[in-house]
Amino acid sequence: MNKNCLVKIKEIFESIQGEGPYVGYKQLFIRFCNCNLKCNYCDTEFSSNSDFVEYSPYTLADELKKFDLSTIHSISLTGGEPLLSTEFLKDFLPLITENKIYLETNATLADKFLEIKPFVDIVSADIKLESATGIKDSYKFHEKFFENCRGIETFAKIVFNKNITDSEIEACADLGNKFGIELILQPEMSGNSMAVDSIFAAEILDKFLKEYSKVRLIPQVHKFLDVQ
Repeated sequence: MNKNCLVKIKEIFESIQGEGPYVGYKQLFIRFCNCNLKCNYCDTEFSSNSDFVEYSPYTLADELKKFDLSTIHSISLTGGEPLLSTEFLKDFLPLITENKIYLETNATLADKFLEIKPFVDIVSADIKLESATGIKDSYKFHEKFFENCRGIETFAKIVFNKNITDSEIEACADLGNKFGIELILQPEMSGNSMAVDSIFAAEILDKFLKEYSKVRLIPQVHKFLDVQ
């Protein structure tokens, strides 16, 4: 173990998971600083420019002892992008094996994921639509990532807005069909409200279901609950 391996953590907090099929479960969130992408809709402060705490694997494991881990479903590694810190995670995750590990990732760092795959129980991956994120050609990264996720419970979140295209729907359905993963449609939010109306959201769900059966529409519930 590299005792000099340090990581910048933005915050550690207990809350209710507000996205995806595990919505409503209590989790302990560890928010990592920094991300390799910059999505148009991102509303999360994860910069390492200020307001962070630096931890070693041991000191972060000790920090988690301040929480009653018996009450949580899983520990969520979120960000930012946690996979930018795989060297740290390879040392840290073996120290916290009593709880499930839930990885929230933008699904672009396939090789880095393999380095910590044995320690991860659930993968919550994003599929980045250019119409929503402004990021081009993400599918080539996603395909390799989902290939590396085989054998682990994996689902994909798809944030969309009124600009979503039929070709994007087809590309996402192709990924779902190829890897058998559940697709969670997540309307982009404007404050605590959806940026699209419910009729449009239902229409997009129907378009997906014509291409692939394992699709659900789940907004960001924590926004409605007004929790972190």
